[in-house]
Amino acid sequence: MGGPARDDVVAALHRIAFLLERSQASEYRSAAYRRAGDLIRDLDDDSWRGHRRAGDWTALSGVGRSTAAVVEEVLGGERPGALTELEDDLAARVATASVAGRALRDRVRGDLHAHTDASDGATPIQDMALAGFTIGHDYLAITDHSPRLTVANGLSAQRLRTQVRRIAAMNTVLDTGDRPLRLLTGIEVDVLDDGTLDQEPGLLAELDVVVASVHSKLRMEREAMTRRMVAAVRDPATDVLGHCTGRRVRGRIRPPSEFDAEAVFAACAERRVAVEVNARPDRQDPPDDLLALADEAGCLFAIDSDAHAPGQLDWLLEACDRLAARGIDPERVVTTWPVDRLLEWTHRHA
Repeated sequence: MGGPARDDVVAALHRIAFLLERSQASEYRSAAYRRAGDLIRDLDDDSWRGHRRAGDWTALSGVGRSTAAVVEEVLGGERPGALTELEDDLAARVATASVAGRALRDRVRGDLHAHTDASDGATPIQDMALAGFTIGHDYLAITDHSPRLTVANGLSAQRLRTQVRRIAAMNTVLDTGDRPLRLLTGIEVDVLDDGTLDQEPGLLAELDVVVASVHSKLRMEREAMTRRMVAAVRDPATDVLGHCTGRRVRGRIRPPSEFDAEAVFAACAERRVAVEVNARPDRQDPPDDLLALADEAGCLFAIDSDAHAPGQLDWLLEACDRLAARGIDPERVVTTWPVDRLLEWTHRHA
């Protein structure tokens, strides 16, 4: 009754959580499976053996009937039914992608837009790092929100500096083995009303990746929004223009902001700022017509998940499919670049 059985239980619970996150299921439901996996992983050996003999998994605070059923199925040598259903659903989704989209996904090396529980994400950095490693990333940028976005618990300069130090320490551990994962320091910085960025300029210059996004006054008049976005793109700190229209196409629907896309994308091309192809199913931003304009302007692109939970890091295939449909050269997608080339680009203004 030793370790491997427990490892199998934890792996199944965490995989179910991952797949629920990927499918944008209830946050409560996915969190329940992840918490149960964490709880069972952290039991001391005596407690593990005692609960296994008694089969009283629901006696553990944080393990309910559904998660306990998964434990019993795994210990009984069965594949959990909940896991089978989710894996089958994922396989069906992947099968709908084009050959070109899957080929582009195979070339993607990392992700420049991901959140942790330091702002409005669901899990700590280490859980996001583990998920990034599991899906094959070479690098993952941690880009929590900036201070003005208080609803998302945006990071003050002091909190961001603490996170930067923590990432440096984690990289000393992650940079081992045959396939290391590199965590990149970053921020999703709010674009203020006048186009300035919501963080200390000196601190932004120290980060590996800066994603600049508009989160407020999304119904701003067209000309003012254009000036605001162009100013943000021209800021030397900006590397990626995040979810440029701010639209939402699922759940709480939100129409896109209005701005002169040709002017904004011309500024992106001039400054070598990548236009984010946001892979969140509820965003799909930019829409196809603006994606075409960014292509025609000669922009670089960043295929990003905008993940707020580990399973959401695996959303990239859908965005790859959209870019591949336009026949865009993968060399124009910065997230296909190796990390050294990527960092040379993000530090181009240093």
